[in-house]
Amino acid sequence: MFDLTITGGTLVDGTGAPGRLGDVAIRDGRVAAIGPGVAATDQAAATIDATGRVVCPGFVDIHTHYDAQVLWDRMMTVSPWHGVTTVVMGNCGFGVAPTRPDHRDLIVRTLEKVEGMSATALRAGLGDEWPFETFPEYLDAVEARQPVINVAAMIGHTPVRLDVMGEESTERAATPEEVARMRAVVAEAIEAGAIGFATSKSPTHVGYEGRPVPSRSADFEEILAIAGALGDAGRGVIQATMGSGLLFDEFSRLTRETGRPISWTALLAGMGGGTQIAEWMLGESVRLLDEGLPIHPQVSCRPLNFEFTMAEPFPFESMRLFGAISAAHDTAAKVALYRDPAFRRELREKLADGRGGALGGSWDRTVVSWCPSDHTLDERNVAELAAERGQDPSDLVLDLAIESGLEARFRMSVLNYDEDQVEQLLTDPHTMIGLSDAGAHASQLCDSCFSTHLLSRWVRERKALSLEEAVRKLTSEPADIFGLADRGRLAEGRPADVVVFDPAAVGCGPLERVHDQPAGADRLISRASGIDAVVVNGVVVRRDGVDAVDPSGPLPGRLLRG
Repeated sequence: MFDLTITGGTLVDGTGAPGRLGDVAIRDGRVAAIGPGVAATDQAAATIDATGRVVCPGFVDIHTHYDAQVLWDRMMTVSPWHGVTTVVMGNCGFGVAPTRPDHRDLIVRTLEKVEGMSATALRAGLGDEWPFETFPEYLDAVEARQPVINVAAMIGHTPVRLDVMGEESTERAATPEEVARMRAVVAEAIEAGAIGFATSKSPTHVGYEGRPVPSRSADFEEILAIAGALGDAGRGVIQATMGSGLLFDEFSRLTRETGRPISWTALLAGMGGGTQIAEWMLGESVRLLDEGLPIHPQVSCRPLNFEFTMAEPFPFESMRLFGAISAAHDTAAKVALYRDPAFRRELREKLADGRGGALGGSWDRTVVSWCPSDHTLDERNVAELAAERGQDPSDLVLDLAIESGLEARFRMSVLNYDEDQVEQLLTDPHTMIGLSDAGAHASQLCDSCFSTHLLSRWVRERKALSLEEAVRKLTSEPADIFGLADRGRLAEGRPADVVVFDPAAVGCGPLERVHDQPAGADRLISRASGIDAVVVNGVVVRRDGVDAVDPSGPLPGRLLRG
């Protein structure tokens, strides 16, 4: 007797091998048998008819920020809707552990600024008494929540630095004694089951009061020393968001001296406003990989679009000019700065000179997504609208923002908007798919639908990838690089994480704004189409686009300890 059989589908096993017709039989959470006719004569408690469908391993998302959300949302929305059965948290060096009680508000305010999370939702969702202080305690708390999908966590440099150095972590280099303490904290986390260590030097990572996040104040020797804890343990991945002082030479030394693989964020089309920077970065990555160094660039299959307000102008906050905006505590102070002719003049000049911060940005690729003072402007292109009114686009944006009490929303296509360039990066054998940012920037973007977008846009429509190769890039490749040894392949004896989908219909829907976060906070979501079933550890969790398990009951996901 099997618990579940999936019959008559095209089996795409995650290795890149050609698909073949066959069945999957599942017992006790694992694949008991796989191949043509294996379920034909055996009984099963439940059966899914997969005729005309693809049956493949559950998708693995290695770049998420569910660190807080997992503690209030056991259903891990919206990732499972799109076939994701395993996620990795703690990217870019951010997270909620370790955290001392008196640092909790600093962590909340940091996540609010750098990852676009609602502070109101974070406070309501996490409550006054967090069920952990140390990273091992955090892993235990996640495991006790028993989420619907599998979860693995890296320990982040920013909370580690804050834990050891306090608020000075945003301002100065660490002492040798502090570095030793941080290394010990990371070693403890790896021993408890963290699958790696993550850090960031990105200029886009601006925290509370406009300060750089703590990891940006670390010198490379500190990063090298802390990551040495992974070398001592002989396991774990290093995830790095690059910036000044953490580029290819540093990556090379880091992996040579620790012996650990690196996955870095992110290689995107349009960086620097053209093709040269992305081409150079890809060339450097190829050179290092050809030298045998496991240094893997993450690419994204979706355009990087940010929906923002001028109350939280994330695309511009890496500009020095916006430091005062980031530090301002109320709307009135921000409005006063936006009215200042000197501020406006400097903003116009910097944007005209191509100095729009690390994310660049262009009014030509920006629309007014929602204007409460005049809905006839919704979805109008900012540059075109400004030309009609005889204004500079930046003045138009600031005027609309002020008229709406900074509630007007704008959507900017920042990077990855040229699909021909994206295709070159996406199909290069040296890159891996990452940067969904699921759980972060909830009111600004929703790229947790990357898997269904890849299968619809890049496989079915553009035919840039074969179905088998796309599935491999969603399953075994990220699992292997991040050391998730038993995930990412459909094979006998493996955990039964399975997706059944219609290759002719799979896709993701348009973005919708909903208010389903704690305290009624809003976020953007995208619904999936063509996903027939999602199975996690042998349990069907989604069926025909709806949840198949009780969110308040036992759920099949596991904490994947390293």
